[in-house]
Amino acid sequence: MRENIKIEVTQKTIAIDFDGVIHKYSKAWHDGTIYDEPVEGARDAIRLIKNKGFKVVVFTARPDLPGIREWLKKHNIKVDDVTNTKPGAVMYIDDRAVRFTHWRDMLNYL
Repeated sequence: MRENIKIEVTQKTIAIDFDGVIHKYSKAWHDGTIYDEPVEGARDAIRLIKNKGFKVVVFTARPDLPGIREWLKKHNIKVDDVTNTKPGAVMYIDDRAVRFTHWRDMLNYL
């Protein structure tokens, strides 16, 4: 079940995927636990993004939002929110994304 969270959408929000972008995720889903260390540079990059005045929202497909919040706190990664729904943002940072240009281009990825 997805947790419903109301997030204020602003022009200064950057949404960052959790697994593979912040959490190293070296064994993929494995057993569903959050088992790895942070991706190198993630903590510093998020700090710099926040220092530039952006709100940082972590998004994930995982249902365990409290576990992610705890992991972020343990690794001293400060974000504004964590959600398992796609938040409104001016930028999405995701390891599995493909930037849309044209449907012809998208079909070439298949």
